[in-house]
Amino acid sequence: MSVRSVDVLLVGGGVMSATLGMLLKQLDPNIQILMIEQGEKVAQESSDGWNNAGTGHAAYCELNYTPLNNGVIDTSKALKINEAFETSLQFWSYLVKKEIFPEPEHFINRTPHESFVWGEENVEFLRKRYETLSAHPLFAEMEYTEDRTVLEEWMPLVMAGRDPNEKVAGTRIQHGSDVDFGAVTRDLIFQLSKMHGFELMVGHKVTDIRKRGDNGWSVEANNLYESGGEYINAKFVFLGAGGASLKLLQAAGIDEGNGYGGFPVSGQWLVCRKPEIVEQHHAKVYGKAPIGAPPMSVPHLDTRVIEGEKALLFGPFAGFTMKFLKKGSILDLISSVRFNNIVPMVQVGLRNIDLTKYLISEVLQSHESRIESLKRYFPEAKSEDWHLSYAGQRVQIIKNDPKTGGKLEFGTEVIRSADNSLCCLLGASPGASTAVQTMVEIIEAAFKDKVATPEWQAKLKEMIPSYGQSLAENPELLKEVRDYTTSTLHLKP
Repeated sequence: MSVRSVDVLLVGGGVMSATLGMLLKQLDPNIQILMIEQGEKVAQESSDGWNNAGTGHAAYCELNYTPLNNGVIDTSKALKINEAFETSLQFWSYLVKKEIFPEPEHFINRTPHESFVWGEENVEFLRKRYETLSAHPLFAEMEYTEDRTVLEEWMPLVMAGRDPNEKVAGTRIQHGSDVDFGAVTRDLIFQLSKMHGFELMVGHKVTDIRKRGDNGWSVEANNLYESGGEYINAKFVFLGAGGASLKLLQAAGIDEGNGYGGFPVSGQWLVCRKPEIVEQHHAKVYGKAPIGAPPMSVPHLDTRVIEGEKALLFGPFAGFTMKFLKKGSILDLISSVRFNNIVPMVQVGLRNIDLTKYLISEVLQSHESRIESLKRYFPEAKSEDWHLSYAGQRVQIIKNDPKTGGKLEFGTEVIRSADNSLCCLLGASPGASTAVQTMVEIIEAAFKDKVATPEWQAKLKEMIPSYGQSLAENPELLKEVRDYTTSTLHLKP
């Protein structure tokens, strides 16, 4: 096997690795980067447009980001997610301005973000949510209504055929977006591939990761289609392989990864491509998740534009699986069990039997039962207009907990080695929407000395005008940044 040396090794050809690669190349054009993807192409798993919600997650419409705790709306997660997505919008705007990205409509389209609820208790929750969020500058443009005439204008398919006596309410942010993260990923990697010092290696699977003292890591990658492979010596390694990241973290053997396990969840969508229906809906309409459902199962009726094709998606319908990747193995879950994570995995399994039953019941649903779920958001939906599409896999985080022995988390987390020479991203939603902010934080930790230099500071502020400042605490800067991004990315109402 041949041996090569690089500055940075990116494992996984998804939006996270692609974003980190482009940020680093903008900061230092001479940096040597190798990206390894085990598939034949990049962006085939969670980053693919059909494998995720495509919502530019900004907490505008996702009700699970603002839980009601003791009668008070908790906005902490919503504010954090909103600021993180604003960072992504700034970086994408920079790439458009520099003509590194094509026209914005190739990967992002203005799609109002709306919430919709029915029933007295839910309407009261949404009203309270609106009153709390709209008082903050980040959400000042949110609209609220219980007027059925207004709701019929915002979401005609949702309101048509609905019981006129049913109490309903909705909110709207007009500059919300639909994002084709597959297009984002492919555009980033296409441009990276034209840059000196970047190489993409597909069809290779990382089988071993070992520390090389103070000189970084030695990584073994086997060719899946031909005999042989390569050893790569890298000063810095990023594990951004979606569901496969957990097993790569375990292969690296860092102490910081002990105790982590994974809970795989699959997803399915109902898809409608009939133009006469698709053209009647232009929004992402989110509701409340069923009791016992994981956050990724919050139902929503979405306008999507994927690879230039406009469609409607409803779901997702979650399911239980043993695979960590859509094209993974049914042995993935079993083979991820280690001595150091068996306790948290068992504890989480015992405390989440109801969740597992729910996920299995989702898999066993008939087409007609899924259509019945759809009719709560589109009362006049017809079964023959919709077909089932299988989305990507998500591996939710299981980790140690001093009180319970283990806990299940439905977010994302970065695990770093003690010297910050290896970083691994685990988890799911809001995932891709916060890619830029997450990768900037990784750069700040792994390239601390360079980030402190005037050159890198200036470049970071050029790419992300709000870098180093809080949009949540600076309304004037927020307005300036929003005007810039919504104009550049054609998101202005």
